[in-house]
Amino acid sequence: MCRVAAKSLDMGGDSDSELPAVVREMGCRMTASLVEADEFDANPLDLIEQVASIREWVFERSHEDELNVCVIGEWRDYQISLNWRNDLSGLHVATALDVRVPTDKRPQMRHLLTLINEQLWTGHFDIWSEEGVLLYRNSLLLCGGAAATPEQCEALVRLAVEACERYFPAIQFVMWAGKSAEEAVSAAIFETQGHA
Repeated sequence: MCRVAAKSLDMGGDSDSELPAVVREMGCRMTASLVEADEFDANPLDLIEQVASIREWVFERSHEDELNVCVIGEWRDYQISLNWRNDLSGLHVATALDVRVPTDKRPQMRHLLTLINEQLWTGHFDIWSEEGVLLYRNSLLLCGGAAATPEQCEALVRLAVEACERYFPAIQFVMWAGKSAEEAVSAAIFETQGHA
C-alpha cells in the first residue's frame, strides 16, 4: 500500500462540502495546465505520469501502455491501473477494491452495483464473475486525432477515487453488515444540509 501524503490541489468548486475530504483535496477543476499537451505523443499515460509526479502520487510505469498509480483515500489506498489502447485510441482506468465477494453474496452485490451505477454520470462499478473482485472502470476515447489534456487525465483519476470513496461504505454494509442493497445505497448517497 502507498503511504506518500497526497498533496492538496488549488482547484475551486462550490459543491465540495458534500464530497469526502480526499476528493475535496483533489479538487474539481484545475486553475492552470500542469504540462503542455504538445510535449507528449498520442499516449496519454505520459501526461498521467507527469500529473502523478507533480501530485506526488506513487506510480509505476510497467509498460509503455500501462501505468499504475496509488492515491490515498479516506477509506483505503486506491491502486489505479491505467491502460492505453492505441488501436482504439482509448484510455481505460480500473480500480480494484480488493474485495472478493463470496458466491452467496453476489446476487445482492450485483443489485447494489446496479443501484450505484444508476447514480454515476461517468464510469461504472463491476464484479469479475470468476473471482468475485469488485472494481470501478471508466474510459476516455480519443478518436479522430483528439489529444488528451492534463485536466482530462487528472479528472479520470479523480472521478475513480471520488466514486470509490463515496460508495465503498455501501459495499461494506452489504458485505459485512448484512444490509440490503437499498439500505446500503441510501446510506451512501445521504447528504447532510447545513452545519451543526
